Amino acid sequence: MAEANWAAPWMAPLRGVGRVMADRVADGVPVHQALGTGSDTLAPVRFVPHSALPAGQAYEEFIARSGSVPTRNNLHDFFNGLIWQHYPLTKSRLNQLQSQALAEQGVGSVRGPLRDACTLFDESGAVLQAPDALWQALLARDWHGLFVTHRPLWQQATLTVFGHAVLEQLVRPRKGITAHVLALPCPIAPQADAPSSETAGAPEKIAHIDRWMSAELQLDFMRTKPFTPLPLLGIPGWCIENADLSFYDDRAVFRPRRLASAP
Repeated sequence: MAEANWAAPWMAPLRGVGRVMADRVADGVPVHQALGTGSDTLAPVRFVPHSALPAGQAYEEFIARSGSVPTRNNLHDFFNGLIWQHYPLTKSRLNQLQSQALAEQGVGSVRGPLRDACTLFDESGAVLQAPDALWQALLARDWHGLFVTHRPLWQQATLTVFGHAVLEQLVRPRKGITAHVLALPCPIAPQADAPSSETAGAPEKIAHIDRWMSAELQLDFMRTKPFTPLPLLGIPGWCIENADLSFYDDRAVFRPRRLASAP
């Protein structure tokens, strides 16, 4: 866990608790114990060794029945635990939706649209709080508008990474890392309107985002896969290279929206 750059902007919501737990791992504590030790454990679940998962039982089903999350000693599961700590309502909601689908359909060789959507958001999801002009550009995949024309508006925006797999990828940042943003503007909490320091009000802001996400992730809504892609290192301030606006000319990363085929 020492590889994580806690000063990176995407780490801001996780920084305080994350550093403490990463230090425990660095001292030789297994990840499941590091995540589940002390009064700073906010998750509504216990973290247990991955070996606690019975052979043949689905991971999400086991969590729903036991209240325990099988956890390996790796970055992927470390970040999964941190997300449980910070967004417990949303993680619980995703587990509920996954468990419901498993109960109805069984495990099977294909997840189906609901489980696919839940897995996609769980692994690579994000939410955006931003002015409408940024939202419209994002939904249109107008990358020049999003990152160049409306660049100053990013000072009024916050992108919160929820997906633990994306956080793992960002330990070694590369241009193509993409999050799937929930295609609804996340409202800014009233108390967050006033300027504040990086840490002031952070728990309240995180709790606000968690409540909002968990309320929006309804069964029929999730079946539509309501996400839009966002190359994360395009966000101003998230990498030094994007200060040179030619950064956005790379169409292999900043791909235009495909036009619908004529009937």
